[in-house]
Amino acid sequence: MTTPLRRDAARNWDQIVSTARVLVDQGIPLQLNDVARRSGLGVGTVYRHFATPEALLETVATPCLESLAASGEQALADSDAWRALKGFLVRTVEAQVTDASLPPVAAAANDALARTTELKESLRAAGTALLERAVAAGAVRRDLAAADLVPLMCGIAHAVDVHGGAPADRIDTAHRYLETLLDGLSAAAPDL
Repeated sequence: MTTPLRRDAARNWDQIVSTARVLVDQGIPLQLNDVARRSGLGVGTVYRHFATPEALLETVATPCLESLAASGEQALADSDAWRALKGFLVRTVEAQVTDASLPPVAAAANDALARTTELKESLRAAGTALLERAVAAGAVRRDLAAADLVPLMCGIAHAVDVHGGAPADRIDTAHRYLETLLDGLSAAAPDL
């Protein structure tokens, strides 16, 4: 159980996270001294809330991770294994191409915050269960392993970063790339 922050400390925390969100969205690497300067707070205040830039980045990514974890739970409740897997992957790739905090946090080998580890494990477990259900239902080719999903989804996100076009076109491009991938994952797809 955590102790609630004092009103001024909560306001400072919100200001730090808000400033970091803007920097991440602009593609500017997080540096705590820079966040302090841009948020109009003292460096010590920022460091009291976030010991490392990684902890701050993970905090910025937490709402997205929580939303994806909830999507995973919803997908697991869907009785149609193919629709559940597809829906989960659509939401995942949309998050990857619209939330700049997600890719570096998802790709990090080590997490600064226990909550990040918990959420990433929830996503891995949901993805694995959804894939296993789809394979068992005969909807997905049997040679696809759960460990293949993350690199495939990262590949789509990277392709969108490189070739996605204008920001307004990124989701459409991601959907097109994902549909192509899903066609290849389908049990009806020819084995190579």
